[in-house]
Amino acid sequence: MLVLAAVSASTNRQEARRHQVRLALVERKLDALLEHLGVEVSEPHLEQVEALLRRGRQIEAIKSYREATGAGLREAKEAVDRISGRA
Repeated sequence: MLVLAAVSASTNRQEARRHQVRLALVERKLDALLEHLGVEVSEPHLEQVEALLRRGRQIEAIKSYREATGAGLREAKEAVDRISGRA
């Protein structure tokens, strides 16, 4: 029974990883298409994130961004880095 559970968990992790890879590919294609068309996607309105950045509180800004958007850590860090160039 334990072996079956371990195999099932491993299969689920592999499937989740495949979905992550496919999603990343779709996002890259979408980014390339938007860039080619000259479409600029604005960041969500994030006054709290910008306020935290103005006070030099980058980690809290990343946390706030994640809470507001549901983004993962890497995506939030990259977005906050982009926003910090404007704040």
